[in-house]
Amino acid sequence: MHQFRVWAPQRRRVDAVVDGRRLEMRPAEGGWWEVDDAGAGAGSRYGFSLDGGEVRPDPRSPSQPDGVLGLSEVVDHDAYAWQDGAWRGSTLTGSILYELHVGTFSPEGTFAGAIARLPHLVRLGVDTVELMPVAEFSGDRGWGYDGADLYAPHHAYGGPDGLKRFVDACHASDLAVVLDVVYNHLGPVGNFLADFGPYFSETHHTPWGAAVNFDGPGSDEVRRFVVDNALMWLRDYHFDGLRLDAVHAIIDESEVHILEQLAFEVARLSAETHHRTFVVAESDANDPRLVRSPERGGYGLDASWADDWHHALHTVLTGEHIGYYEDFGSFAQLAKALRQAWVYDGEWSPRRRRVRGRKPFGVPAHAFVVAAQNHDQVGNRAAGERLCHIVEGGCAKAAAALLLTSPFTPLLFQGEEWAAGSPFQYFTDHRDPELGRRVAEGRRAEFASFGWSELVPDPQDPATFARSKLRWEELDEASHQDMLGWYRSLVALRRRLPPPVDELGADIDVAVDEALRRLSFGRRGVRVCVNLGDRDWELECEDGEELVMASDSSAAIRDRMLCLARSHVVVLERSLV
Repeated sequence: MHQFRVWAPQRRRVDAVVDGRRLEMRPAEGGWWEVDDAGAGAGSRYGFSLDGGEVRPDPRSPSQPDGVLGLSEVVDHDAYAWQDGAWRGSTLTGSILYELHVGTFSPEGTFAGAIARLPHLVRLGVDTVELMPVAEFSGDRGWGYDGADLYAPHHAYGGPDGLKRFVDACHASDLAVVLDVVYNHLGPVGNFLADFGPYFSETHHTPWGAAVNFDGPGSDEVRRFVVDNALMWLRDYHFDGLRLDAVHAIIDESEVHILEQLAFEVARLSAETHHRTFVVAESDANDPRLVRSPERGGYGLDASWADDWHHALHTVLTGEHIGYYEDFGSFAQLAKALRQAWVYDGEWSPRRRRVRGRKPFGVPAHAFVVAAQNHDQVGNRAAGERLCHIVEGGCAKAAAALLLTSPFTPLLFQGEEWAAGSPFQYFTDHRDPELGRRVAEGRRAEFASFGWSELVPDPQDPATFARSKLRWEELDEASHQDMLGWYRSLVALRRRLPPPVDELGADIDVAVDEALRRLSFGRRGVRVCVNLGDRDWELECEDGEELVMASDSSAAIRDRMLCLARSHVVVLERSLV
């Protein structure tokens, strides 16, 4: 016996179509419809007909074997035999995140293919895998941020059981797993939510169209739809945390913000299951309320991405000052980012022509997630170039050293650790040729003002996707082995460092020379010195310091002096006694 339920408050009749049989559903409280079917079970295909119209997939479909336009499939979550009974989750404090895209991480582009590469992550020394979105989206190829069936793991990756096996394998390898989820909009193909009810706002809008209805009439069930989705990933798929995409685009004027409700219910589930979890928000608002407790006027999330850290570092290393990089570029800004992650904390933003951000008072260092590279900062370049493609090797090593010795929570992007030669480009697989054409034209238009339109590959071209796949054979080459060894050493060093002090920036010592383009960053246990200027830099090794890493193999201590050439970095470990 299986019960089918769907929320469709404005419909006069709803039928469930199950394995070709049409079943009239009965109305239930709150605009829900339901029907019991003794003939249905795991594997049954079904959908809903609204007022006699076309059959639509379930808004809460657990599986879409034939894609976003196909029928839903019944899934029995209790049937999977989990092997991670001893796993109790993970905390964000002390973690190193590793972001990967399932479709390009392995040659197979599947959950199974990713499992085969987990030993590499273990040897690297990271402890948390962050998956880019896997909810069902249009076609077989895509970044995942235009999902249409938020409850269904993507069919081309391996579906529900494939995802469960991946999470199980990660836990067996002592790796936590975080999932990127998108609650600010849905994709353009297969999004039938508006047919069922008031899922979208009539008053709020986002860059992607009408906002999700978190505060208007009917919003209680819409909020339930989103929160239940978050809980499902943690409960039924054993994820250890969630990364919430672009929460600054979530509009909610309710008394209790949807983010606060989500954080509260995740914490309650964690307590009930004795499984440690955490929730990270991506936001460009630089607002500490995201991570402050509700008692202090916040939402109670565990961390926030801090893109200012990336922008301050990237502009100094590359000299780029276009687009959102216009607000960055000085060594002074980089020093501020190294101390407190956010550069704009109530300061005037020339690009936005307004004051941006708030002071991060009381926010612990681990509550900032920082990156030298991630899917946005690589993939949203015209040609998807990685940092190692646009700066010298010493600069890329300097970025890694500052990232992995920072007091914040670092995130690595797939292939960064070996200076992967493959780009990460924007790719789609819309089966509607007209939609595909509009997406390609829109992508080129984004870069027209920079004069980069001709550099933008066609997102619909399968070759764009193929170019973005990691080439694991590169690991046999000496230059890639050299960078991988640099990252492994930095990760090992980070594990030896003491945790940062409670007061943000209190244990950070940063000295910069804007004219000579030099930087010295230190905290308890480590000092990193970077020379980006044209002159060699002779610096003294302080008492208790030992040279442990140098981008230039010729760097050595001579009479306690180091000579640092252009685009070079040295890492000195400090005695903790």
